[in-house]
Amino acid sequence: MSRKPEAVLNMAVRSAEDKKAHNLVVLDLKGVSLIADYYVICHGNSDTQVQAIATDIRKQAHERGVPIKGIEGFDSARWVLVDLGDVVIHVFHRDEREYYNIERLWSDAKVVENV
Repeated sequence: MSRKPEAVLNMAVRSAEDKKAHNLVVLDLKGVSLIADYYVICHGNSDTQVQAIATDIRKQAHERGVPIKGIEGFDSARWVLVDLGDVVIHVFHRDEREYYNIERLWSDAKVVENV
């Protein structure tokens, strides 16, 4: 698989969608942040669903040779961060998503449509 950010982004989005992630939003951070090119933000309605989304993204990345820089928060399943370098995926539990509202923190980033 290509390691271009757009290819990694598409893989992560498809994986999250396959696990029925809710309210999936992609933010284009190019020119806004040095952290990553894209943030993928979604949530699950249970700890089990949050972990399933993160696990599938990790599995798909591994199968495609995409390096995983880190995974944080998996055990608590309230806010799991999967760092794929230029693409960072935030998988929230529904309650934490509403509380942290990170889309608001990155309001100057463009929302990517039709990923």
